Amino acid sequence: MDHLTYIIAAYGLTMLVAGGFTVDAWARMRRARRRLAAIDPREARMEQRSANRP
Repeated sequence: MDHLTYIIAAYGLTMLVAGGFTVDAWARMRRARRRLAAIDPREARMEQRSANRP
């Protein structure tokens, strides 16, 4: 394995792991917002108001 192959593999693996962390954080945030909306309905109203603002 030459240097270029190693570097490309390292960057590819880094991007894959970073992408996995990003998707996991996004999914956790969605679940947390849904759970919060179930507990406190005011949160759902606040989300709707902020979504309607230009």
